[in-house]
Amino acid sequence: MGTSPYSSSFGRLQSISINFLKPDFLETLLKANDVNEMIKLLESTWYGEEIKKAASVYQGPALLEVVLNRHLVEINKIILEAAPFNGKNAVRAYLSKWDLYNIELILSSKIMGRAITETESMLVSSRNVPAGIAAGNIPHDDIKIILSESGVEGVVNKLAKYGYGVELMKHLDEFQKTGDLGPMMSALHESYYQKLLESLKFFQGDEGSIRELIRAEIDKKNVLNLMKAKESGIEKEMVARHLVEGGQISSKELLDIYEVKDVAEIIGKIDSRFKLTEALELYKTSKSLIDFEISITQFINTTYVKKLRNIALSIGTIFYFIFNAENEHDNLKRITYGKRYNLSIDKIRKTLLI
Repeated sequence: MGTSPYSSSFGRLQSISINFLKPDFLETLLKANDVNEMIKLLESTWYGEEIKKAASVYQGPALLEVVLNRHLVEINKIILEAAPFNGKNAVRAYLSKWDLYNIELILSSKIMGRAITETESMLVSSRNVPAGIAAGNIPHDDIKIILSESGVEGVVNKLAKYGYGVELMKHLDEFQKTGDLGPMMSALHESYYQKLLESLKFFQGDEGSIRELIRAEIDKKNVLNLMKAKESGIEKEMVARHLVEGGQISSKELLDIYEVKDVAEIIGKIDSRFKLTEALELYKTSKSLIDFEISITQFINTTYVKKLRNIALSIGTIFYFIFNAENEHDNLKRITYGKRYNLSIDKIRKTLLI
């Protein structure tokens, strides 16, 4: 039997994975007095180089935001380079999610009339100016041009030469009438997930676990949209236009669930899938949907992501590394947010993805 094409990927990513922050270090960050102390602590980790590069331009929370985003760009470059030829398409398809993240952020900034300088530190970027994720389809220079457009229509027109622009243009007239970005972004996300699931077919027969993970991610997105809509009293017809196909829960079933009277009853309908009883108790006090987002993400990590670690020498190993990198990115952003708004250590800790 020949050597697996994933042997090299596994070895390279395993050697890098020792740099992931340990739980006790996250606990030290939780006890930091403020964001500046967090930055000081992170200087001795694999974030140190990016902190040094960005410190002359940014400070405080903006500095850490830029550092975390640029670090993720570099990690994703490494992941894409490490993937063997027959796995690159799937990895690239997954990482294009950051193009969608940047597009949504840019479109939102145009609606709110924000200046370029207010938006750029929030983008997943690799230099002092915004750039799409390295593994995405939009080059650095094009992102700069797109960001300089004065309005949503200009951004959409500039994206026309990419697959994203085609999807956005289908809903541009509707946006101009309603000012609602939802249908545009739902179309992008649906196209994204369809292409991702297609890219995960016909590997070694061990990609089924990743496909189930992606379907669970679609369910998470749809269920959270259902809850947000119910809290806001949105009509069922409008909700239907924001759902993404491809999850384990069909759009028809989701819309049937939406007929109930409140968020608590939605939880009752889906609890067998995501085990949200404990999160519901927290929600009754906090009235924050973040409790459900954290609980569903923890469930997905435990039920699906952990399985990938055991699929040696396969595309699963690469996706396990990707999700670990994203969880660390999210945890650091959650701690930063908590410090910025003076949340208690216990409250911040409950938001972390362990």
